[in-house]
Amino acid sequence: MHGHGCANGAGTIVNAIAIWKGAAFCIDLKTTADVNLDECSDAGAGGAGMITGRIENADTADTALITRCVSLVLDRFGYRCDGVVTTRSEIPIARGLKSSSAAANATVLATLDAIGETLQTMEVVSMGVRAALDVGVTITGAFDDACASALGGIVITDNRNMELVERLVYESDVLIYLPEEKAFTADTDVTRSKAIAPLVEVAYRLALDHDFENAMTLNGLLYCAALGFDTEIAMSALDLGVSGVGLSGTGSAYTALVGRDQIKELTGCWGDMGGSVIQTRIVNKL
Repeated sequence: MHGHGCANGAGTIVNAIAIWKGAAFCIDLKTTADVNLDECSDAGAGGAGMITGRIENADTADTALITRCVSLVLDRFGYRCDGVVTTRSEIPIARGLKSSSAAANATVLATLDAIGETLQTMEVVSMGVRAALDVGVTITGAFDDACASALGGIVITDNRNMELVERLVYESDVLIYLPEEKAFTADTDVTRSKAIAPLVEVAYRLALDHDFENAMTLNGLLYCAALGFDTEIAMSALDLGVSGVGLSGTGSAYTALVGRDQIKELTGCWGDMGGSVIQTRIVNKL
């Protein structure tokens, strides 16, 4: 039995690590998953089933998240199967662009496709969040990121209560600056992040007021200071008149919400700072 799934990456408006509340936007970079299952038996027949994982072009990458996603879906419907899950992605890993959330969502969808079952979108999201918590690739569960990946547009969430506060359609081009270094969420200094919590609350309130650019910029500068990332990347964009720019997730990427007339100048500016630049957009309809 074969199934296929696809999910998008996302960028940060408010990082939820400090206050367990966040906001994020869906971007036009995708992860796909293919799940191949041997003949399945009823869970009551015994036997755990063996799921193996592979991440294309990253043979040494940890596959615990995607194999856990497959297992959770099979458990949900009472199946025991052997199988293989393979993901491939346009989203750079360990850069704060929600590659884990996209991989989880895509894998859950692919497994459902393989067994001929369906779930409501928010249950798909919840299953991926549970898998991420189970294997330790997230601190808060990244419910905000998972919602943005699955629903499109901009989402505002309460991660502690797994509540989608609001989803909005928002049109914007997006530029992403990718430094050479990676930054894994699980390695984040949570204590340093908690120290900025009162100011992150201010950023979250700005997001609730739909002042997304200022929320994103304040959040980004705060987390750069807390986690030791260079603020010059964001400042260079602000100097060019960009109003929404900041660190995405826990880094190492930076994202900027830009107008068409700003793309060329900021691309050139960031291109001169080393690393690489990706042009994409907010995706509202999936």
